[in-house]
Amino acid sequence: MNKYSEITPELMKLAELCKKNNVIDHDLYDKYEVKRGLRDVSGKGVLTGLTEICEILSYTIVDNDYVPCEGKLFYRGVNVEDFIHGFIKEKRFGFEEATYLLLFGELPTEQKLQEFTKLLESYRELPPSFVRDIIMKAPSKDMMNTLARSVLTLYSYDEKAEDISIENVLRQSIQLIAVFPLLSVYGYQAYSHYYDGNSLVIHPPKAGLSTAENILYMLRPDMKFTELEARILDIALVLHAEHGGGNNSTFTTHVVTSSGTDTYSSVAASLGSLKGPKHGGANIKVIQMFEDMKKNLHDQENEDEVRQYLMDLLNKKAFDRAGLIYGMGHAVYSISDPRATVFKEYVKSLSDEKGLHKEFALYEKVERLAPEVIAQERKIYKGVSANVDFYSGFVYHMLDLPMELYTPIFAIARIAGWSAHRLEELNNAGKIIRPAYKSVAKHKAYTKLTDREN
Repeated sequence: MNKYSEITPELMKLAELCKKNNVIDHDLYDKYEVKRGLRDVSGKGVLTGLTEICEILSYTIVDNDYVPCEGKLFYRGVNVEDFIHGFIKEKRFGFEEATYLLLFGELPTEQKLQEFTKLLESYRELPPSFVRDIIMKAPSKDMMNTLARSVLTLYSYDEKAEDISIENVLRQSIQLIAVFPLLSVYGYQAYSHYYDGNSLVIHPPKAGLSTAENILYMLRPDMKFTELEARILDIALVLHAEHGGGNNSTFTTHVVTSSGTDTYSSVAASLGSLKGPKHGGANIKVIQMFEDMKKNLHDQENEDEVRQYLMDLLNKKAFDRAGLIYGMGHAVYSISDPRATVFKEYVKSLSDEKGLHKEFALYEKVERLAPEVIAQERKIYKGVSANVDFYSGFVYHMLDLPMELYTPIFAIARIAGWSAHRLEELNNAGKIIRPAYKSVAKHKAYTKLTDREN
């Protein structure tokens, strides 16, 4: 271990002091009615802003009471389920169209969509020697760190990096949306080469391919993929592109943008949020949980055995002993997550193509049994259902995507939503976001250095 990573005995002592003097009595949160996590006791978010970009419906109001309902998700007023069924029926890819809708607030005509797709394609390249000088040098073991570093470095290549006019920020946003697949895939290739000893393969994107197609084209050594594989990945990108202003990374976008900072700093901050396992890394935990489940089940078709494993998860006796069934439950949705509902329809098709009927059946079984087990073992204020991460990890697994790219693929999609929210925040010229924190520290008298006790 080098000196930069070493935790010395002196640091250990200071860490103990840090822990000792940073403890707040939990009763004080109730006393001062603090909404921890900006949520009330039922999990409903505290209203901190307005947006026209996305609407999440998870309850109806009956007699002034909040009643949970089937979840619905709208991009600029358009039901996402209808949106996806529409482009699938017309045998088109949808991510580029979803991006246009989020950025500009209306569905594009055929001509406008073609022009926008061509614009994205024209920006789908990195500065000269960027891959060699930036991505390939000192590659990180975490792809989200690689992505954030690459984004911050692109600042140096932009002569108008600090210009926060709508015109310039839109230009920067579209360019970042276009290059995120390159930054992510090339970052993984560098990691795979330096840390796993695999051959270094760099494929430039191919003109005429959609974002989803290009991800598979650039990533796979033989550049081959099936139409169904690309369409399922495209659906995943659409479903992850946006989820309201209150999710952690998008709220970060609003907070940081409100300070007047540049686009690259704003996006890097949002990437830092998405990297957190409580936000963007949940689908990795789902895959790992199911792998552990399959190892420990004698018969995965036996419902009683599956139910017992789920109970062991909740009681911290199985997997990572965190007391969680990953992929179940959401901060907003209770009865159903519409993203999981619509995704599931197409996940089965891919499992059929891959011959993974048995594995898909296990996912369905857990999706059905987990809410029953959670209701039995936990005191909950609202219902629990499968969230989008429950199936997205399974999809990425079936697509043979490396686990290191699961969260970057989330970022490839969500950069569209972040960009839309950044533009909305700038266009409405609001105040810098500064919520209140109440100090509960006791006042102390200052004493001379020589009078202080050790």
